[in-house]
Amino acid sequence: MTILYQAISTAIVSYVCLTLGIMYTWPSSTLLLFSSENTTLNRPMTETEVSLFGSLSFISAMISTPCSGYLLDKLGRKYSCMLFSLLQVLSWVIVTVCYKVEAIIAAVVLSGLTGCMLLVVPIYISEFCQESIRGTMTSAAMVFYGIGMLVSYLMGGYLAYDTMNYSCLSMTVLGVVLLMLMKESPIHLMSKGLEKEAARVIAYYRGVKITSKIVEEEMQMLRRALNPEMDDLTPEVEKLQPSLENKPKMSVWKFIKKSRSTRQALMVSIVLYTSAVFQGLMVVQVYAEPLFAEAVPTMSPVICSVVSAAVTIVSGFIAAFLVEWAGRRSLMIYASIASGVCCLILGTQIHLHWGPHWMTALFIYLFVITYTCGAGTVPYVLVAEVFLPEIKSLASMIAVEWNFICSFVVLFIFNPLVTAIGLGPVFYIFMVACFLSAIFCFFFLPETKGLTVDVIQNLFAKKRTQEH
Repeated sequence: MTILYQAISTAIVSYVCLTLGIMYTWPSSTLLLFSSENTTLNRPMTETEVSLFGSLSFISAMISTPCSGYLLDKLGRKYSCMLFSLLQVLSWVIVTVCYKVEAIIAAVVLSGLTGCMLLVVPIYISEFCQESIRGTMTSAAMVFYGIGMLVSYLMGGYLAYDTMNYSCLSMTVLGVVLLMLMKESPIHLMSKGLEKEAARVIAYYRGVKITSKIVEEEMQMLRRALNPEMDDLTPEVEKLQPSLENKPKMSVWKFIKKSRSTRQALMVSIVLYTSAVFQGLMVVQVYAEPLFAEAVPTMSPVICSVVSAAVTIVSGFIAAFLVEWAGRRSLMIYASIASGVCCLILGTQIHLHWGPHWMTALFIYLFVITYTCGAGTVPYVLVAEVFLPEIKSLASMIAVEWNFICSFVVLFIFNPLVTAIGLGPVFYIFMVACFLSAIFCFFFLPETKGLTVDVIQNLFAKKRTQEH
């Protein structure tokens, strides 16, 4: 029952990522409709509006992500999720009742504000799940995002425009209702001095009595993690020294400035998020139908997109298993190499047409599998577990903010880049990013599987010390 409670709670929180996946891939099924003369809007979208339609959500995500770090600490994990879920509801209300181009783009901007859920959800899950299943459970965010993509492609391909909008509105309302059933993160409760409430939450998720030794051990671990002290070496070592117990608490920025291990972890997180974007699968997801129409003209773009989303979901479950079985480091290295090989084959196939069109679809699906198992999962798991609780919100926010900046750049320039150099050579760029990611992870990414946050921080500190 212990793991069952954690799994059910993980599914409820991750449902927010499902509805996010629907909205983020919604342009794929409506882009051609909105830019055609038969558009359901008041006029066809221009080429610039089409580019903004596919990429503006990431700009608004850049705006909301810094706020999410603040809200995580002030409102807590549960109510932050509920707040951003309500923004999803509002955006679908606008889409449902308005038929002007400007209103649709405004709804995309509004829904993009919920993009920070890819930061908030893994953090929330990692704080109520035990270490033995933490990696698997935090990867659920990307699995549910993949399910949202599949639902979006299916509804976009087979439902009428208005029917899809009302369905999506109903699903987002359901997400808000489900979040009301959740319990707050024990770490947040502890940070607010609510130790009794935190103990009850821990007892609930571990399936034991509140007086259990397991609860007391976790409470002690949280107390240590929430009160780190620092010296010239690492805060993780000095925080345990009794002579420092009465030192005044450092500000978050001063903590990051003085903690070498935190800076190293932040640098690795930023690079991993960069690789996750520039390896290129995000482009395939957002522009799935038009991309498949060009790359595989003999097959239905809708069917190809649906299969791609289904493959993403299956790959997400495989990644959830591999991230605990193989570990974060090995999975990221080998998956990035495999993704690079797929991009090389795809680039030459699209560029030189050396094989039948079905081979293009086959290697796109292989690329989806390798990417999802590596760059599509590992960065999100890692950023939720490598930072101490006191600076987790800020450090994670910085890493995810950079991710959204890169996402906007890649999505905005994709169509002009394809026009300039062709679709095949674009995959050569993705290939280079894949191989560089593997090289970086080999030298700089320590294994964090099954480790507590203080041990992980010491790994980053040792890594930095070895360089000197």
